[in-house]
Amino acid sequence: MEVKHAEKTDGLIYLEDGTVYKGKGFGYKNTAVGELVFNTSMTGYQEILTDPSYKGQIINMTYPLVGNYGISEGDNESDKIHAFGLVIKDLCKEPSNSRCVMTLDQWMISHKVPGVYGVDSRQITKKIRNEGTIRCVISNEGISIARAREICEETELRGDWMKEVAVEKKLILQPFEDAENKDDQVLDVAVLDFGVKNNILNCLRKRNCKLTVYPYATSAEEIMAANHRGIFLTNGPGDPQEATEAIEEVRKLIRMSDTPMLGICMGHQILALALGGKTYKLKYGHRGGNHGVYDKNTKRSCITSQNHGYAVQHESIILKGMEVTHLNLNDGTVEGMEHRDLPIFSVQFHPEASPGPKDNAYLFDKFVNMMKGEQHA
Repeated sequence: MEVKHAEKTDGLIYLEDGTVYKGKGFGYKNTAVGELVFNTSMTGYQEILTDPSYKGQIINMTYPLVGNYGISEGDNESDKIHAFGLVIKDLCKEPSNSRCVMTLDQWMISHKVPGVYGVDSRQITKKIRNEGTIRCVISNEGISIARAREICEETELRGDWMKEVAVEKKLILQPFEDAENKDDQVLDVAVLDFGVKNNILNCLRKRNCKLTVYPYATSAEEIMAANHRGIFLTNGPGDPQEATEAIEEVRKLIRMSDTPMLGICMGHQILALALGGKTYKLKYGHRGGNHGVYDKNTKRSCITSQNHGYAVQHESIILKGMEVTHLNLNDGTVEGMEHRDLPIFSVQFHPEASPGPKDNAYLFDKFVNMMKGEQHA
């Protein structure tokens, strides 16, 4: 079978307002439509592209040099690239890294994802910051601007991607052999999957947790029947308000027991909605490994890894028994919350990093301690 390659083809970025950026194509020769977003990370493109939270999106990297260390075997956050396309300024075709097994170009070809390079990615970032996230056509097939306009106009963007990226069948993952506190009792955790990253699961398995990963919208009754010690709500793509089935089941879980519960990113937003709070879409979202967050409990600031386009409305959760624990230092949005009476807490950012800093791994320890009965939220 002949592999379609985008080399030496025209690269085109067409925005729904008619703005056009022309560059060079790389990756798989194809045309795709998605929401154009920007990521401010300097490294970690492999983890970013395989993060299920990017399903339906075309990623514009603000850092100009991409592909420098190639692709390694152990850095994927899922089994495939979920982003619909990649936009960068400079493409490295000869990476230098002892762990490298292929170039970024070769990897994107194997996953059938198109890319465009040779454009001013920071100019594109400024446009997104000024005007907000926008529908985008990315093509390296040499299509005309007129055809790109037609494709853009006839394609609707989805907000329910979390229903597609979750596991299809229940999956059980044992603690790692070298897990911390291996001699202690194994903690049995229910994972409600909305598009989880591998390293989030790894952080729990390293802490002697046995994980039962449930498909999207698994019933609360089935989960409670298994008598788990904790419930974890994962990250995922899309609009949290589209997760109506999951919101209802999480609401039931809260009513049915006082099992410790932790939510991350999409899980944080679904938890807020299940409690009766509200979410809203940010102008251009938070995506990158360098976002400052203030922890009101520790009175310390930390750098976090983030990937989300929606946020929890502050006032709406204060009235539902929650306290805000973390605030974004750039725009003041809610980055974390905990319940006043129940062992429930959540954060908007990704404490496991991958890519990004590891300042916030203590949140997994907090969850483990709650399951052991040693700490209340």
